[in-house]
Amino acid sequence: MTTTKEPPTRVEPRAVDQPQGWQFSSPLVLTMLLLLVIVAQGPVRRALGAPVMQSWMTVFVAVVVQALPFLVLGVLLSAVIAVFVPPSFFARALPRRPALAVPVAGMAGAILPGCECASVPVAGALVRRGVTPAAALAFLLSAPAINPIVLTATAVAFPREPRMVLARFVASLLVACVMGWLWQRLGRTDWMRSPARPSYEGLGRGAAFWGSVRHDVMHAGGFLVVGAMAAATLKAVVPAGWLSAAAGNPVVSVLALAVLAVLLSICSEADAFVVASLSQFSLTARLAFLVVGPMIDLKLFAMQVGTFGRGFALRFAPATFALAVLMSVLVGAVLL
Repeated sequence: MTTTKEPPTRVEPRAVDQPQGWQFSSPLVLTMLLLLVIVAQGPVRRALGAPVMQSWMTVFVAVVVQALPFLVLGVLLSAVIAVFVPPSFFARALPRRPALAVPVAGMAGAILPGCECASVPVAGALVRRGVTPAAALAFLLSAPAINPIVLTATAVAFPREPRMVLARFVASLLVACVMGWLWQRLGRTDWMRSPARPSYEGLGRGAAFWGSVRHDVMHAGGFLVVGAMAAATLKAVVPAGWLSAAAGNPVVSVLALAVLAVLLSICSEADAFVVASLSQFSLTARLAFLVVGPMIDLKLFAMQVGTFGRGFALRFAPATFALAVLMSVLVGAVLL
């Protein structure tokens, strides 16, 4: 029996990778940027020495320095919720009916000693843990405005007007609850992107905790910087004389301070001291500043885009702004 030998398999030569031109990497980009700064250090120094740039840097640094500690606090709380708190806890802590869970979550915001930067990552963690979005959003809005530190700062900033503390508490809590109910009634699931987070399955709790912290610091911190840059830019170009002209009209004064709260993006622990100095405005107008600022400003909008998606922020932010202004006027008319 004759055995037929198969021809040897031909081995194709491996293609040699051809050079594909310049390959940019982070170290190369950083080196080129540093060289550019060194070459143009004269114009850069003159630009930074201009009064507008000095004002820009002051506002930018102030916003970041004020917000960063509370952002870190929020990140730590978010990591604790994500790693150490079982999902069943929220099922037991919150009422089953979303309509009742919203005010409970709103009142729970009173126990978080932080500002708006802390509430965004915590609200994201609540949604990831299965809390109804309406309740998580009520917590997001109430926590920066009615926690004990903010209310104490408001009392210190307005020593002769204790009604401002009560008015801020009532108006902020009403906005948080109404927005939660509105989202429960009208919100759609495809409007809110589920907050993303890397998987830490198989890791110990310590490793998962620090992995969660690193992820949220890099993610939320980047949007904080973008928002602070936008706030500093607007602060540097808005003429100061506009405020004096706006204070004389009751309607314009409320809208002016509400818009100013959005643009300045001041931490809620410090906003009462800023607006207390604007004595030319009415108490109702200054209340609008205190209610709007912790709920929607430039850095908050940027962080909400990063956490819940652009579609969510474009719907949620304008509605929150309008409702906050309306509640400020109504509560101010009754209590102030």
